[in-house]
Amino acid sequence: MDIVEQIRQGDVRTSARLIRDIDDGVPEARTVLKALYPYTGRAHIIGITGAPGVGKSTLTDKMIQYLRQQHQTVGVVAVDPTSPFSGGAILGDRVRMQRHATDEGVFIRSLATRGHFGGLTVSARAVVAVLDAMGKDYILVETVGVGQDEVEIVSTAHTTLVVTVPGMGDDIQAIKAGILEVGNLFVINKADREGAERTYQDLVTMLEMRAATRDADGWQPGVYLTEAPRNIGIEELMQGILAHQKFLQQDGGKYWQKALYQRTRAELVDLIKAGVIRRLMRSLTANDRLEELISDILAKKTDPYTVSEDIVARTLKKCEF
Repeated sequence: MDIVEQIRQGDVRTSARLIRDIDDGVPEARTVLKALYPYTGRAHIIGITGAPGVGKSTLTDKMIQYLRQQHQTVGVVAVDPTSPFSGGAILGDRVRMQRHATDEGVFIRSLATRGHFGGLTVSARAVVAVLDAMGKDYILVETVGVGQDEVEIVSTAHTTLVVTVPGMGDDIQAIKAGILEVGNLFVINKADREGAERTYQDLVTMLEMRAATRDADGWQPGVYLTEAPRNIGIEELMQGILAHQKFLQQDGGKYWQKALYQRTRAELVDLIKAGVIRRLMRSLTANDRLEELISDILAKKTDPYTVSEDIVARTLKKCEF
């Protein structure tokens, strides 16, 4: 409980140790997370997603700067690809945001994907909860940048930014299909490049078409032109984020509650899946049963489909509700 109180007081060292334990899968970390949970739910979570090379980290850096100028405290979770050698994050977003390292109002943590696809890591939501319990006003979650599959952020963030740039061959390749449904705001970064205006018009047209063909919740996503290194368009973008935050809280906060429900559901489902897989794999590997099954499959005595179906059936039979 001392750890919980230290984290609630914003103690950086205690929080950093807990986040390290969460990322390393230390069992004791879950006990602390359970005790912290009642103190979460206050921070506004902003997801920042988009294809590699669109300048998400520089944009995040400028967003931190803006929020600090407004005297808001900020937590940052930056998800990076994993080194195949060390298992650590290889891009090092903390280096790019180094100028905020000595700011007590900012806490930045990089997480490695460790082979996880979908834009976030298994531990990302837990780390967000720690930053929330620390009392951060805003938490920025910058995802790894895997393109169109990167939709997990929508179930974690309250406001999701989809970032693209002009001149990527197909100007709107980063916001096709499901990605278009993900964004609450769309950012065309590096807007000094040729083709920025065309990309802007294409995006506006696509969003108008989407609004006309579905039951909208009343929010019309905005499109923003930015040049992050020169701090151009950042204030307008932040005003758009604040407008979406106010939208979620209107009408008694019904849209906020909807977003909270989606986030809680996704978190619970992920925890259940992770727990089942962890226990099942522990059971299969404890007595070399997994190796026996693999040998049978290789010998063509059976097939992976039959084996997997049998394992799932046996597992569910023991766990009926």
